[in-house]
Amino acid sequence: MIGEVREYTLTCADGQVYTVPLAKEIVPGLLVYRIPDGMHPSSPHRWRIGHEATGLAVADAMTREDAVGTAEVFGTLADWTQDPDTLRATVKVDDLFAKAAGYYPILPASPAYKIGGDASRNGIYTDADIEEAAREAKADGLNAFEVLIAMSHTVPWMGLSQEAFNDAHDRIVRAAGIS
Repeated sequence: MIGEVREYTLTCADGQVYTVPLAKEIVPGLLVYRIPDGMHPSSPHRWRIGHEATGLAVADAMTREDAVGTAEVFGTLADWTQDPDTLRATVKVDDLFAKAAGYYPILPASPAYKIGGDASRNGIYTDADIEEAAREAKADGLNAFEVLIAMSHTVPWMGLSQEAFNDAHDRIVRAAGIS
């Protein structure tokens, strides 16, 4: 059912199986969920669109909003309740990604976007992260705009929703004493 949040079992290409507790159906046959910790830790794209019938990944996105937008676009281009063989025969992957380009989806676990280190916390931050970012901003003499630019390209900030990003930015600027 559209909008329903439920448990979802996903299957990786290597056969590994994960259970995701909070997957949300966006269009019939496509769910959006946060990639489980430990899965693809070097990818900052922590949101995934999954095919409900198979448990296989369709695309990854940096933010929840981008994953939902991508799923909505993909939903207008195919009937995702079909079996995978029918989808493979009728859906052109390049067309899907071209139509959803405004949401910046990537192929699942795309190596082109992996970063050094563990990015599995992208989009999730703590008070300690705020304090550390404020210390760094103050030490580097950054202004509020420079903090914003630095955050937009750094884990965990670049994976936040717009509202959460703005809130974190405000907290960092205040903690650093930047006016």
